Amino acid sequence: MSYLSGPEKEGICRVLIAPSLYHRFRINPLTFTDEDGKKAVHFSCPKGDRTCLCEINLAYMEDPLYSITLSDTDDYTQINLDFMIVNDPGCARFNTNRDTKGRDTLFGWASRNLPEEEKAMEAGLFPGQVRKGLGITPEVVQVLDFMCRIFDIKSIRLEALFYHNAIAYERCGFSYFSGYRLMKKIHDSFQPGGKLFEKLDNSTPFRKLEFANTVRGRSWAIHDGILLDVDAELLEEGWDSPVMYRMVDAPRAMVTFADSR
Repeated sequence: MSYLSGPEKEGICRVLIAPSLYHRFRINPLTFTDEDGKKAVHFSCPKGDRTCLCEINLAYMEDPLYSITLSDTDDYTQINLDFMIVNDPGCARFNTNRDTKGRDTLFGWASRNLPEEEKAMEAGLFPGQVRKGLGITPEVVQVLDFMCRIFDIKSIRLEALFYHNAIAYERCGFSYFSGYRLMKKIHDSFQPGGKLFEKLDNSTPFRKLEFANTVRGRSWAIHDGILLDVDAELLEEGWDSPVMYRMVDAPRAMVTFADSR
């Protein structure tokens, strides 16, 4: 889409907004304004740039309600889903994005705020979240499919930053370019008697025995570095974000955690 003008790209990127958000948060779908007439939807789609950003910001939230970034690839039949974040303004916010010295944690990969992470985990959040999401990933995938069909784009590519992201995209019909073997090993090792199962020893708040059976629990344990505590031959160098793809007209999920919850 880099060959399109800014207004043309913005016109296309309008379809990237999950339709349910308009009604739920009373945003005018024509003017993109909130109830007070303030601009709520923002686009960054400069001509010649391979990246498009669509974001919804509400006046009473310090974080975006919705943010999605796409970029072109060298293969014109494929597009990258670079980033997506959704925040529920009705839920409590936790400062997991800043460590105790006020530095950006980069989703917990550069540094961590352990007290805030523990509170977030107990409140039902996943690693990397400051608020709960809205559960609209399947709807977002649908609007991505729609946009791809406009341009005859055949597939959507992404990197799953966290374990729970990979599982969520599996449920939406994504397969693996890379990381499938790792994901299967993780699943097998969380079974009773497995090496990851044995490391759920309550040594930290993020390593409870019951975490073996849930996506959220596993994701927190992995975020806590549990992969680094097992045999290097089993899981090599810890978590490595899987690269995934979805064929727009022929999605085929590669499932690594059947009946996940």
